[in-house]
Amino acid sequence: MMEFLYFPEDKSEYLPSVISLLVFIAGAILTMYLIKRAAKKEEKQFSNRFDGQTDSPQGNRSNRNKDK
Repeated sequence: MMEFLYFPEDKSEYLPSVISLLVFIAGAILTMYLIKRAAKKEEKQFSNRFDGQTDSPQGNRSNRNKDK
């Protein structure tokens, strides 16, 4: 009967899997870095666009009622 888990006697067979693991980890780190960088850029654009506006919903409603 064959064992369920395969642990090779020759440890050089682990090398391709370790290399692919490192590539995927590096890709995940790079992706998170790019997402955080884009989020900071978007947050800066948002704050520049809406700077000085009130955050309260009542203030926004009263501004809309003045236009009518």
